[in-house]
Amino acid sequence: QVQLVESGGGLVQPGGSLRLSCAASGSIFSIGVMGWYRQAPGKKRELVATITRGDNTHYADSLKGRFTISRDNAKNTVYLQMSSLEPEDTAAYYCNAAIITTNYVTYNYWGPGTQVTVSS
Repeated sequence: QVQLVESGGGLVQPGGSLRLSCAASGSIFSIGVMGWYRQAPGKKRELVATITRGDNTHYADSLKGRFTISRDNAKNTVYLQMSSLEPEDTAAYYCNAAIITTNYVTYNYWGPGTQVTVSS
C-alpha cells in the first residue's frame, strides 16, 4: 500500500504565498517523476509542475516564475512554493507520483488533494 498526502493548502490573500507539501509513504522502493496538478471548479485538471528524481523540472508556461517545485528524496516528499498568488490560482491541488513499490511494480498515484483559495 502506498499513500500520498498533501498539506499546506488554505485561504490566502491575493499577492500572498503558500507552500504545499506532499509526502509519500508505504511500500516504496523508489519514486520517479513527482508533480502537482490543479483543478478549478468546472474546469479540467491541469498540470502545474513536475520534477524528476534528478531535479529536472517542468512548469506550465503560465505559471513560470511564480511557482517553484522541489523535492526531498530522503523524505519522499515534493513541495510547491507558490508566490504572487492570484484569484485565478484558486483550485484543488493534487500531488502525483510514479512509484516503484517494493514488489518492483510501477504505479501512478494521486493524493486526495488540498484546497487553495485566493481571495481578499
